[in-house]
Amino acid sequence: MMKTIFWLILVWLVATTTLTSAKTPGEVEVGGTLREATMQGLSGPSRKLSEFRGKPLIINVWASWCGPCQQEMGSLERLARSKGGKQFIVIGISTDDYPEAAQAFLKRYRTSFSHFIDNRLLLENMLGADHLPLTLLVDAQGRVLGKYVGAKEWDSPEALKIVGKAFHINL
Repeated sequence: MMKTIFWLILVWLVATTTLTSAKTPGEVEVGGTLREATMQGLSGPSRKLSEFRGKPLIINVWASWCGPCQQEMGSLERLARSKGGKQFIVIGISTDDYPEAAQAFLKRYRTSFSHFIDNRLLLENMLGADHLPLTLLVDAQGRVLGKYVGAKEWDSPEALKIVGKAFHINL
């Protein structure tokens, strides 16, 4: 019995250690600079990631089927409308396999910021989106300053403090 418990604990430790340290293929970690990528337009034209250089960038990775993604989309829209534009840019990247599902999501949530679709996993892997939603804070030179997994209220005082500190701006 003790041997069985020992082996179960050992297997659990190995499995959880492997899962927590696993990275997506080609992931750019915090402190690294995002590589060039062409993003397929979902709510507008396709654009290169480098076109967003020059201003801090908030990248939200989502999927239409993701409950927490749905939960936080309203706060991202409020953040983009009230604080974005002049001080930083907000973009969304859908990991949906089907553009129709992503389009339906955007129609439902009526966001004003640009969205792209990544049905080839290029951005999903580079950004490290193995859990959704994932939000990245990226400086004006394309360097990843922070990654946040899970739904957040992005227009809350706590989140505004995180964004302001990362981008060195007053919000």
